[in-house]
Amino acid sequence: MSRYTGSVCRLCRRENLKLYLKGDRCYSDKCAFDRRSYPPGQHGQRRGGKVSDYGQQLREKQKVKRSYCLSEKQFKLSFEKADRKKGITGINLLTILEQRLDNVVYRLGFSNSRPQARQLVRHGHFLVNGKKVDIPSYQIKAGDVIEIREKSRTMQVIIDSLEAVVRRSMPQWLELEKENFKGMIKAVPVREDITMPIQENQIVELYSR
Repeated sequence: MSRYTGSVCRLCRRENLKLYLKGDRCYSDKCAFDRRSYPPGQHGQRRGGKVSDYGQQLREKQKVKRSYCLSEKQFKLSFEKADRKKGITGINLLTILEQRLDNVVYRLGFSNSRPQARQLVRHGHFLVNGKKVDIPSYQIKAGDVIEIREKSRTMQVIIDSLEAVVRRSMPQWLELEKENFKGMIKAVPVREDITMPIQENQIVELYSR
């Protein structure tokens, strides 16, 4: 599976939105998006003009895909799963992405970024309801309990992440017991819980072409 290995700061600048892909650096004055909030490339500062409907739809899809750090194939599979579920496809898609284990680990503050969360999950540092789960795409449900494995609680990267959790707002559907290295899923996330500016209907229209 192909994986993007270039500068993630370019992705924020391309989508004209801070995606918080570099953890603490995104909150500092070193953030490339704050210093150069125009598209990357030689002609980035001169880009403008009208964007086609397809272009707007593509940008929305890329914004969400890059925010959750998914490949094209992973994102398409998530969309197809959302399309099969009852309800509004766009909202189903965002809910599925929010319920990914790597995203929940990030939201709880156990990691500084989603890429870091994915790596920690793959290395088996987390338990879900007492059982080790190392699949980043694992779907979390209401009532699930996520905790850091006992032997992983001294990892500096996790300790630093928990110390910095105050910088981020905790979603209402999650509850963190910082002293116990544990988080609870109080409810399934709803559309109002997702604050990133997303026009999910544009993504649905793109895949309906």
